[in-house]
Amino acid sequence: MNPNNISDLRISYTKATLNIEVTDPCPFNQFEQWLNEAIEAKTTEATAMSLATVNEKGHPSVRTVLLKGFSRKGFVFYTNYESRKATEIECNPNVGICFLWKELERQVTIKGSAKRLSKDKSEKYFKSRPTGHQISAWASTQSSKVPNRKWMLEREEELRTKFSDREIPYPDFWGGFQVSPIEIEFWQGRENRFHDRIVYRYEKSKWTRSRLSP
Repeated sequence: MNPNNISDLRISYTKATLNIEVTDPCPFNQFEQWLNEAIEAKTTEATAMSLATVNEKGHPSVRTVLLKGFSRKGFVFYTNYESRKATEIECNPNVGICFLWKELERQVTIKGSAKRLSKDKSEKYFKSRPTGHQISAWASTQSSKVPNRKWMLEREEELRTKFSDREIPYPDFWGGFQVSPIEIEFWQGRENRFHDRIVYRYEKSKWTRSRLSP
């Protein structure tokens, strides 16, 4: 394909509508409804979310992580605490999240602040993970430079041998973050780019909702 033709690529969104009158007064209930519909529709990685963080110089970075739980307290994901995302959160807890469900022509964006989960909660989740995932958490020096993939595979094999006859312990450099939101926006694609946007904002100890212009 000629790169010069990228600007001509267009899709008309016609699958659904989003009226403020039918949204749930609670954004977490509305999110749960949309997430369930995304899972039922077999969207690719329905729990995948883009996570944006900012470093001490104000430079942003973004990557995809997986949602591993949510409640009215916030949205939870897990990572290496020595990773770039974690060190940036420690510097500036303000983050952004984006869920994109292309098959449903929907998007949810979230603004909030992130903080570490308790060690007990992180350890409980770690022990529920498959053995291979536990090994990789120990093996990965996330975000740091490594010689090559062979070095990583050898490190993984060494740890697999080390823990072959015992329970894999919880690594204290790994765990969860919870993002407590102050704003959640639900976006439904519509025809001719006249999209539906309903935003919830947490103000004066309660959630309010309103419609935004496309």
